[in-house]
Amino acid sequence: MDFFVQILVGGLSIGFLYGLSAMGFVMIFKSSSVLNFAHGELLAIGAYFFLAFVTWAKLPILLSFLLALAACFLLGIIIERILLRPLIGEPLIFVIMLTVGLAAMFKGLILLLWGGNLFTYPDFLPKALGVQWGIVRIPPVYGATLIIGTVFLVLFGLFFKFSSQGIYMRSVADNQRAALSLGVHVKRVFALSWAIAALVAGMSGIVLGIINGVNVHDLSAIGLKVFPVVILGGLDSIGGAIIGGIIIGLLENFTSGYLSPSLRDVVPYVVLVLILLLKPYGLFGLKEIERV
Repeated sequence: MDFFVQILVGGLSIGFLYGLSAMGFVMIFKSSSVLNFAHGELLAIGAYFFLAFVTWAKLPILLSFLLALAACFLLGIIIERILLRPLIGEPLIFVIMLTVGLAAMFKGLILLLWGGNLFTYPDFLPKALGVQWGIVRIPPVYGATLIIGTVFLVLFGLFFKFSSQGIYMRSVADNQRAALSLGVHVKRVFALSWAIAALVAGMSGIVLGIINGVNVHDLSAIGLKVFPVVILGGLDSIGGAIIGGIIIGLLENFTSGYLSPSLRDVVPYVVLVLILLLKPYGLFGLKEIERV
């Protein structure tokens, strides 16, 4: 029972991160129908921004965290404004291939600046975030992950429901042409979608870096797990992305704990294949019906 609880908490923590990261991916897809293949590299960039502020600039932890998120947010705006906006009206495959090129460019830049070594952050999490329950020990990083994930989830929920920009983003996601006819600045919504997606990816990368260390190859590989998550939850469902992330996180941890750690990274793609075969629109995706 103790082992089960420990695996459960770890799976929920990792699942929250997967879900939040996938939420940014879904936001880009819903607003512009673009599959962002640079998502894993955005995770890595967030982790390395935080590493630079903490180790190179020697800034306080909280300030480094906020500056890293701000840098990711700004990077998302720059990507949309300079690289993607000129391709509006072009075939969608051009934009998708641009994100593939961005992934290679970002990964090469990180390797040039930091190399492929494994880096670790200073141990800064308070011990109070950990839980000791009998022989069950939940590390502080998992407690921090649950807190950060919940806070961001609540903030984004409030943003989408009550803020004007959040309502505009929802309207563009539902019907781009109708939103444009009502005066919504669709290009600004695209930029904001990319900015928020980069922010949540960077936040996930920072926390994953605290858990596993910072390595560009590992973080970009983790970013690929966003695809099983969004396919499971539904490509057009933000809530489905969160639930899909939690399911994938739990499956990974239970597979690693009860079967074999070597199967941990296989499970998400087994789920991906099964979902595509049995329910292609995901658990919460909307089925499109076209009238001929």
